[in-house]
Amino acid sequence: MHLKPLSRFFVFSSLAATAFGTSTMASAAFLDDSKAAVELRNFYMNRDFRSGTGQSKAEEWAQGFILKMESGYTEGPVGFGLDAIGLLGVKLDSGSGRGGTGLLPRSVSGEPADDYGTAGLTAKAKLSSTTLHVGTLQPIIPVLMRNDSRLLPNIYRGAWLQSKEIEGLTLDLGMLDRTSYRDSSDYEEMTVFNGGLRNITLGSNTTSDEFTFAGAKYQFMPELTGSYYYGGLDGIYDQHNFNLVHVLPLSDNQSFKTDLRYVRSTDDGGSNVDNNAFGAIFTYRIGGHGFSGGYQKMSGDTGFAYVAGGDNMLINLLQINDFGNQDEKSWQVRYDYDFAAMGIPGLSLMTRYVTGDNVDRGAGLSEGKEWERDTDIAYVIQDGPLKNLGLKVRNATVRSNFGADLDETRVILSYTLALW
Repeated sequence: MHLKPLSRFFVFSSLAATAFGTSTMASAAFLDDSKAAVELRNFYMNRDFRSGTGQSKAEEWAQGFILKMESGYTEGPVGFGLDAIGLLGVKLDSGSGRGGTGLLPRSVSGEPADDYGTAGLTAKAKLSSTTLHVGTLQPIIPVLMRNDSRLLPNIYRGAWLQSKEIEGLTLDLGMLDRTSYRDSSDYEEMTVFNGGLRNITLGSNTTSDEFTFAGAKYQFMPELTGSYYYGGLDGIYDQHNFNLVHVLPLSDNQSFKTDLRYVRSTDDGGSNVDNNAFGAIFTYRIGGHGFSGGYQKMSGDTGFAYVAGGDNMLINLLQINDFGNQDEKSWQVRYDYDFAAMGIPGLSLMTRYVTGDNVDRGAGLSEGKEWERDTDIAYVIQDGPLKNLGLKVRNATVRSNFGADLDETRVILSYTLALW
């Protein structure tokens, strides 16, 4: 029997709830430490293309449901547990010729799906301060980050071992074999993102079923943290990621943050990946104000490489672009304000501007240039019956001499309901 995504979502929810509910016989801690919540995410997105050719705009509105269940661990030297996630997206408004926002999957003819979704289980085990997760994963590590910028997040399938046995030190080791994109119901092999002018070429193997990662993050002192991570997409690229973050307290309400990042990417026998990515961003905070300035530089024979469908750690990763094209240099200025300093907790503002140039457009062509301007306004209700209801409005403008010019607006209404 074939079930539509909407049916699968509710069947999965019932089965997962039953599994958690019957766990009392196995261990009281398994149930006592468990928690479950569903996030309701209403998402409207409008992308206005300014080129004057082809599709003039993409515009869609959808409702998302993100169900998360996490058990505690059974008693004993080694504790065992089970987590579950269910994702469901429902079309509210879209149509042929208006798709392509990333909110909804499209058929071959371009028609958006009425609904879509996926679900996953994760078995876990814990010994002391070391945990092993096998199944559905949502990693947020320097070499691989889930993307949660649309209706539903993308997810991965694999195994992840994490150890925190030594104070201040986190060790990670894992392997993934599939991903489910943010606008898809299927698990697929992974590939490298090659948008813009990355100039990455692949050999006979354009996808891979093995992404391995290993790394460590260490807090040298309260103000200083450093990390090194390796990530490799088998047959496509290898990557070494270094990060150093220092926060200098200046007074009770002032600080200066330095964030330095370097990533070296090379081919793994099936591509031409060759990139050095350096980034530095400095942030001065005083009261509710935050002033940031950053610089990012690409060098090598290609642009920056990372797993398609996810996010990356480039400092100039913005709402639309990441300024990771071949040889690109980019500068960022940013301003943040937390209105709690004015007695309005929950209200925040962010605006930033990044300009990039020196992009290699190929022989005989002038250098590529682009810029992006973003503004986010967000408010989360702090108390009352609608406590934790959030509204965010995001606006972006992009101009480029080698890519699409566009204006974009996103309106996101979210609410998380704790089930237990």
